[in-house]
Amino acid sequence: MTPARTTPTAPTTSSAPATPATLTAPVYRLSTKGVIRSEWHKLWTLRSTWITLITASALVLAVGITMGATYDGDDADVDTIVFTLFGTQLSQICLAVLGILVTAGEYSTGMIRSSLAAVPRRVPVLCSKAGVFAAVAFTLSLATNVVTFLVAQIWLADTDKALSLTDPGVFGALTTSAVALTLLSLIALGLGALFRSVPGAIGAFVATVLILPEVLSTLPFGAVDTAMKYFPAQAASSLGSVARVDNTIAPGAAVCTLVLWTAAIMAAATMLLKRRDV
Repeated sequence: MTPARTTPTAPTTSSAPATPATLTAPVYRLSTKGVIRSEWHKLWTLRSTWITLITASALVLAVGITMGATYDGDDADVDTIVFTLFGTQLSQICLAVLGILVTAGEYSTGMIRSSLAAVPRRVPVLCSKAGVFAAVAFTLSLATNVVTFLVAQIWLADTDKALSLTDPGVFGALTTSAVALTLLSLIALGLGALFRSVPGAIGAFVATVLILPEVLSTLPFGAVDTAMKYFPAQAASSLGSVARVDNTIAPGAAVCTLVLWTAAIMAAATMLLKRRDV
């Protein structure tokens, strides 16, 4: 028998396509700058921001022009800066409402879920909101104060309330007025984060910051009168004037008082933000 002949086989080549190199997805790192930029865009893309800021600025300017144009010497004992910036009492409400909308407004729309899902640590969200809002509120308030003062001086230049921006204490009074408005607005922002409700936070701000001190002032106790000077609205009234306002604390103490009130409310809001569910 002849042995079976074996046919040599050619080397086999794999027809399977080569495996492509694994593509690495880009890694996105959460940064403080990114959170701040996000809050900045959220603030300016809301129509309520523009409406509230324009209203706050317009009220101060309109009241300042009215006070200057109608001045006849009856209020000669009133500090010139206080007299000119009387409209800040109205803009204070506008900025407080906007501060509440910055925090509590996201709870009413449900946007807060997306914000906290993107930033799981939560605290940077609140801090970024406060920082962005404070920068906007202070810049707008200071610019409005300066413009209102200069415009009102058109009518006050020939009166006993004539002042120049370069006179001692004038620019400082305009600046401290803006600081007071900003810190009061941050208190409102913190209340918005605490109550997570726009109506509830507005009611709490009006009741505790504006109404409660007036109610307590009716009590016939000297200790109450002393304590009232350190309430937010009363401390704010110590600022924004060239001369020292009677029955108020010193400007430095007033700024420290407002900072402490703001820090306390923001600390409480931060603690509850970390503990509560969305």
